[in-house]
Amino acid sequence: MSVGHACVDVYQGAVAALVPYFVAERAYTYAAASGVVLAASLLSSVVQPLFGVLTDRWALPWLLPLSALAAGAGVGLSGVGGGYPATLAAVALSGVGVAAYHPEAARIARQAAAGGQAGMGWFALGGNVGFALAPLLVWAVVATGGLRATPLLVAPALVGAVLCAATVRALRPPAAAVRGRAGDGDDDWPSFLRLSGAVVCRSIVFVGLSAFVSLYVRERTGGGETAGTVALFVLYAGGAVGTVAGARLADRCGRVAVVRRSYAVTAVAVAGLLLVPGPGVYGCVALVSAGLYVPFALHVTLGQDCLRRRVGTASGVTLGLTVSVGGLAAPALGALADATSLRTALLPLIALPAVAWLLVRGLREPGAS
Repeated sequence: MSVGHACVDVYQGAVAALVPYFVAERAYTYAAASGVVLAASLLSSVVQPLFGVLTDRWALPWLLPLSALAAGAGVGLSGVGGGYPATLAAVALSGVGVAAYHPEAARIARQAAAGGQAGMGWFALGGNVGFALAPLLVWAVVATGGLRATPLLVAPALVGAVLCAATVRALRPPAAAVRGRAGDGDDDWPSFLRLSGAVVCRSIVFVGLSAFVSLYVRERTGGGETAGTVALFVLYAGGAVGTVAGARLADRCGRVAVVRRSYAVTAVAVAGLLLVPGPGVYGCVALVSAGLYVPFALHVTLGQDCLRRRVGTASGVTLGLTVSVGGLAAPALGALADATSLRTALLPLIALPAVAWLLVRGLREPGAS
């Protein structure tokens, strides 16, 4: 499940990694480039709850391999057509594939993890590794062959589809058992909505930086494509450490406490990213990445425990919808960057982790008195 997750989530990272190449080869403005990120996120945001509701009612294991193929096909086609509408349609297809994958995958992963935080941490780690590898994969393919080489990016989807099919076949009986127990307990909607609001704030920060940190670091350091690619890689790679650390810290300190503290750290780190000069910006990117990823897997299990009767819905929202919603803010950031500067456009991102901290401040562990 972890490796299959990596093969799917590489396409979430690939869309942002392609943005500098769209700007360079097709002369997209910041607003137009951020529209590509929006296209990948918009349909994903709209259909994610639908897939969550469907998986709460019926077993849909075939969604896993099919969604992996759809995610890869969309990114693979994004560089083939030169027209802007065709590019938007391609990345939208990829977004739908990603949306279809996550609710059912999170349910099966929770069963395989036997409810443990560490197991879900490894599952989330797979997605983070996919994110981290995306800019390197895109750079290896597009920097040498141009945007018309994007069909080569379908390869991880083929691997992911095979792994997903094998996983579904192996775990179908246990997954069905979990589905039968999903109705136990009461749903705590107020806590779930507060948690979701915090994840939305996290999503806007993460997607905004994913779309523009490469261009920002290139401007700030005076480096070329390599400087930007390194910054994006650091943003994604820090998640590998953050996700595993978050699961271990949660076992020791509690999930809510870890989530709360991570947002406090993130607020300081984003400020440093935009204010610290020179190469120190890379250290700030790494700290931002850790702060954003430490609570990532914890959001999923907290959401599932808040909505015990609707595990698929909770998974779709915490693992997918709220992550995708960040893409909705990307065009606004791009338009502001076109009107002012990229640094000015990113300054509002400092406040969002603080808002997330306020939202989770009063949360309790699900089931705690």
